[in-house]
Amino acid sequence: MKQILGLLLLILIAACTAQQPKEQASDPGGTNHANPSPDGGALIQSQQNNQTSDPETKQQGQESSADEVMLDVPIIAQNPELKFGCEVTSLTMLLRHAGIQADKMKLAAELPKDNDPVVKSKSGDITHWGNPEHGFVGDITGRTKGYAVYVKPLEALMMKYLPDRTVNLTGGSFDDVIAKLREGKPVVVWTTGDYKLPDRWESWKHGQEEIRTPLDLHAVVVVGFNPGHVFVNDPLTGRKAQKVNKQTFIDTWVTMGKQALTYR
Repeated sequence: MKQILGLLLLILIAACTAQQPKEQASDPGGTNHANPSPDGGALIQSQQNNQTSDPETKQQGQESSADEVMLDVPIIAQNPELKFGCEVTSLTMLLRHAGIQADKMKLAAELPKDNDPVVKSKSGDITHWGNPEHGFVGDITGRTKGYAVYVKPLEALMMKYLPDRTVNLTGGSFDDVIAKLREGKPVVVWTTGDYKLPDRWESWKHGQEEIRTPLDLHAVVVVGFNPGHVFVNDPLTGRKAQKVNKQTFIDTWVTMGKQALTYR
């Protein structure tokens, strides 16, 4: 009897061992969506699902269908030193991402200037001033009245630091901005203080030219996007990767002359 019970016990043990499932090997690259950018920052891409069971084919499909990018770009605030220095502060962030240890105050000193003084009417309206296409208009520190600068003078300054890598995307499509973000490159763009279409325009004379521009002109660094939003480093608010409605942002960028500056 004892022999029969022992034999039955051995059969039961063997059966349990045979039913034990094997452990599945984990895929170390299957869930990692953070790819290093060429400049050392994290390039985060959201991937669409691929139904194939081949791990290598699935990974390739995810990389080719990315619809979201977020770059890790250092945030730098323009205040308190540069009340009107959103453009050079944005350029400082761009250069830092490119590996250049730029300083916003040094860039502000080197930025081309249009030194034509502001002239106002008796009612306080600006009648004559500088041209932001030639250089920064007014006092960038805000100690006296200041305004802004457009893309060409900022490009000239950037060329001193990245002579063979500066890229001016002005006049193109916003798809060009998206393409640079996919490459891991942030983009300085011109917008307004609240990223919406401007509702306050000002005009003045500069020699024989008439300058017409919104008073709340602003520049930020585009650092990412998804299907419905763009993300910006805003030097005025000091906020990193601030989320903005994508179509509203594009409409305003177009109104501001499609100005955009980046690097390769």
